[in-house]
Amino acid sequence: MHANISWPTALLALVLTLAYAAWPLSTATATEAGVEIRVLAAVSLKESLEELAAAFEKETGCKVSLSLGASSLLARQIAEGAPADIFLSADEDKMNMLEQKELLKPGTRVSLLGNTLVLVVPADATGEAVPSAIEDLTRNAVRKIAIAEPKSVPAGIYARQYLEAAKLYEVLQPKLVPCENVRATMGAVESGHADAGFIYKTDALVSKKIAVAMEFPASKGGPLISYPVAILKDTKQLKHAEAFIAFIRRDSAKTTWEKRGFEVIAR
Repeated sequence: MHANISWPTALLALVLTLAYAAWPLSTATATEAGVEIRVLAAVSLKESLEELAAAFEKETGCKVSLSLGASSLLARQIAEGAPADIFLSADEDKMNMLEQKELLKPGTRVSLLGNTLVLVVPADATGEAVPSAIEDLTRNAVRKIAIAEPKSVPAGIYARQYLEAAKLYEVLQPKLVPCENVRATMGAVESGHADAGFIYKTDALVSKKIAVAMEFPASKGGPLISYPVAILKDTKQLKHAEAFIAFIRRDSAKTTWEKRGFEVIAR
């Protein structure tokens, strides 16, 4: 014999069952939305990372906090205990330093991107103020040459090494204007405080106030520029940090990197 169940009782039971089934999913979504990962990255990655971080947040609900600056400064901050989950450097040396200090999560480091060193001049520069050969930087028309700090900042180190190989670094010393990072170098040329400057090809694509006078690709003797990424050992958000790195390595992310001038070297 079966007991008769009224339709209001059955409806209530159904509603409670559905609510109970949905409860874990709602809680997981709320928890995900409260998660934040901290990414310290080279300032030359600014536009690309801002776009990718926004897309990642939209897809996952996980917030990405970006701190952008010279890789040398960021690496020093990490070594001194600054909280971070991911580091994306503009050169391998800064990542090597952190790896030697055992500050990276083993097995997470990968060389992600490539770039090209270029020489830029103000967009309205003409004649001898636009060098067509590296030796042209010795001309009187080029009085000041902006360069990121050549002893510590990757863009400046790459430029110094190239000039040293051309036996021009010491010759050009009186003209060199050291800057805090590659974006400050670009700003010096944009504002007219420098007649030329060494920056990355990707930075040159950002501004309409400058023009590329020369490119120095690795295939023609220029510096081999590599951007490694890694998760920091002390991260409390390993799962989400891994997810973000996987996200910026997707085919869709490859399109974002390449449209801004980067070469994707990680596969």
